[in-house]
Parts: sequence; C-alpha cells; structure tokens
Amino acid sequence: MFPLLSVVTLEEAKNAFKPKLKPIEWKKDSLLLLDQSLLPFQTVWVKLTDPEGVASSIKNMQVRGAPAIGITASYGMVLSVRGDNLDEAISSMRKAKAVLDSARPTAVNLSWATSRMLEKANLAVEQGEVKDVNELRELMEREANSVFEEELEAELKMGIYGLEKINSGDAVLTQCNAGGLATGTGLGTALAPVKLAHALGMDVSVFAPETRPWLQGSRLTVYELMTDGVKTTLITDTAVGLVMYKGMVQSVMVGADRILSDGHVYNKIGTFKEAVIAHEMGIPFFALAPTSTFDMKNRVEDVKIEERDPNEVRYIRGVPVAPAEVEVYNPVFDVTPPKYVTGIITENGIIYPPFEKNVRKIVER
Repeated sequence: MFPLLSVVTLEEAKNAFKPKLKPIEWKKDSLLLLDQSLLPFQTVWVKLTDPEGVASSIKNMQVRGAPAIGITASYGMVLSVRGDNLDEAISSMRKAKAVLDSARPTAVNLSWATSRMLEKANLAVEQGEVKDVNELRELMEREANSVFEEELEAELKMGIYGLEKINSGDAVLTQCNAGGLATGTGLGTALAPVKLAHALGMDVSVFAPETRPWLQGSRLTVYELMTDGVKTTLITDTAVGLVMYKGMVQSVMVGADRILSDGHVYNKIGTFKEAVIAHEMGIPFFALAPTSTFDMKNRVEDVKIEERDPNEVRYIRGVPVAPAEVEVYNPVFDVTPPKYVTGIITENGIIYPPFEKNVRKIVER
C-alpha cells in the first residue's frame, strides 16, 4: 500500500531525465504557452498577459491536460492581480477565478489551482503579510512557481512508483496525451514511468492510439515520445482491442482529469474501453495522477462530463469527414468504474482496491 521509492531515488530520477519539451514558460509579466493545437506541424508560442486570455487558451485547447491546465491557471491568477489597492486586487482575483474555472469544467486541477491561489492571497492580506498590490503579485508569482515545482516532483515520484510495474522489454498502451505536454513539465503522468525507464536504459515502448477527434495521441504523444527517443507505435483508436488480444502490450497506463474517492477515473474518451478490454484480457490497468486530481467530495452523479463542438467530429482540421447535418455526441471524457482499475499511481504511492477505503489513506496523508 505504501511502497518505498526503492527502484531509484528521487535524485537519481532527476539526474536521469532531462526534459526536451518545456511547453509553459513564465516571463514575469506574461505567460508563454506552446500552442498544442498546432503541434506537431507548427511550433507557435502564445503570449498571454491577462486571465481572460489564459481562460481562452484553456478553452481552445492551446494548453490541455489536467496538470498543465492547473499550472496555467495558477499563472493566470498571477496576471489577475491588478488594482490600486489590495481590496481591488482581491476582487480582480475573484473575478478571474470565475472566468478561469468555467473554461474546462471537468478537469479538477483547474479549480484546485485557482482556489489555492485565491486562498493564499486572502490569507496573506488578512494576516498583513503583504502591504500593497506589488507585494501581493510577487507572493502569487512565488505560489504559482511552487505549483509548477510540486507538479514536477510529483511526476518524478509517480514515475518511480510506476517503474515497479515495468520490466525491460515491456510495451505500454496509453490513451490521449498524458506526457509532459499535458502536465507542462516535460515529464508527464502516465508517460513518466516509460520516460524514466528509457532514461535509465531499459528497453520499453509505447502503443499510442490516435485519440479522435483532436488526435492528441497521433499529434502529441507520438511527437513527444519520438522527441525523447522512446520507441512508439501509432494505432487507430479502434485497434486497441486487437493489440491487447494479441498480447502486444504488457500494461495500460493512462492519465486522469478527475478521480473520485471511490476510484472512478475520468479521463479522455476511450479510456473506459481500454480498461474493460484490459480487464477481460488480464492486463493490468493503471491510472496515474497527482493527488491534486482527486475529487474527494463529489459522486459520479455530480460530475459534469464536458461536451464540445459537434464540428470537431464532422471535420478533421477543417476537412469534412461526415455529413454537415448529422447529429453528433461529442463527450471529451468518459468514466471508468473502479472494478476495471488495477491501481492508481500517485506521488504518495500506489492505491489498490478497495478504493473507497484506500484512496483517503494516500490522498490525505
């Protein structure tokens, strides 16, 4: 339940993995984002100077992935510290939180990050830790930097725990993009064990489904893993069953946008299918996520699954692939019931069933 970081130490992991992709950069008065909607065909950096622009970048998928959204939102809150006095600055931050939170309702890291920033600001003002708006902004900048650094350390720890589930020669099936592009750090959640294994000299590979309709698997996961030198095979979304049936993968590792206290895992659409097939084939299925991704309050019936523009399905990068008038159901996420989840890998350890009992032991440590 609480395994030690025995495969490699945290320091060894830090030294072994050197990220080649850094999709988020803070520049004191602005935030630079690598526009993931254009990868891998164009490398374009978006400069953001206000929380409204940050919210738009989240909504339009220029930045995506729960941890990366959380980091981005933290810096968006920094950009919201405006006004002639502290009362005006706090009011501006409250308004920014509402705008940012509405950008992607399913990813719990978003509201977690904005809440953390606002609570830190309120406490600092109440206790007299800051005397003016400039000091508050500096404090918020340090807090956003802490969100980033904590996320990177959490991913390194998840990667180390995940190494316990990988042997040299293994192939791992994933879903969507749960690498450094999705987390903003260059490492990732579901891809962290694979990247660390590769950096440590192990023979590992990945099967990446294309992930319709935004093709995050084919555009982002493949691009990211190839950049890091990890052997990668692209498959269609409809090939995951055959790949598992033929014994071509030894485990499934996916990220998560929200995990409930009873073990329900919300992740990119298509995850549920992988989990069910893996369960039937006797292949272990792991979700990897930092504890900030856990929703300890809501139940399944309370969670809204985001639906997006039908034209994302009717078209692929502007090219029509279906009748323009056809009705479309375009959910971004699905939910995997806990019976199909072998374990949940966090920075605090691996959580095994029964999840209703064991999640809190890890998350609330």
